[in-house]
Amino acid sequence: METVARRNMIAGLVAAGGLALIGCAPPGKALEKRTQVSGSPTPAPQSAAMTVYRDPGCGCCEGWAAMAEQAGYRVTMIDRTDMAAIKRRYGVPEALSSCHTAVVGGYVVEGHVPFEHLARVLKERPASVKGIAVAGMPRGSPGMEMPDGTKDLFEVMAFDASGKTSVFEG
Repeated sequence: METVARRNMIAGLVAAGGLALIGCAPPGKALEKRTQVSGSPTPAPQSAAMTVYRDPGCGCCEGWAAMAEQAGYRVTMIDRTDMAAIKRRYGVPEALSSCHTAVVGGYVVEGHVPFEHLARVLKERPASVKGIAVAGMPRGSPGMEMPDGTKDLFEVMAFDASGKTSVFEG
């Protein structure tokens, strides 16, 4: 009897963890399968200040922000229940929506963007780029690491002030 109860408890915890991850994803967003991420965060240029807006019910955003801090960014987390309004305010195209939106060095960073791409934007400062994004919540992206090492492929996208998107060549 005790073994069955323990199995039920473990199954419940696994299911709850899965629901927590699913709960962070925007409705109807499929995971992109295009580009793999590399390992450790690229150091922040000159300890750049970063503001991260996130829904208070989403835990994966904390993982990404912790990695940003490890890379040297000075992170301020702001919990917001109106994330759609935040994304509109910063001009994030709906198709690129993810669970959190960050602002650093005058650029918008949507979702689980690898830090080497962010460092490149901040170093090169392309005038035509308003922000970069990883749509959805790809497994294995920064902050979305999986216990079994599963990694989805995805693209890092750039967007301009008019909302036009293109692949960000990192």
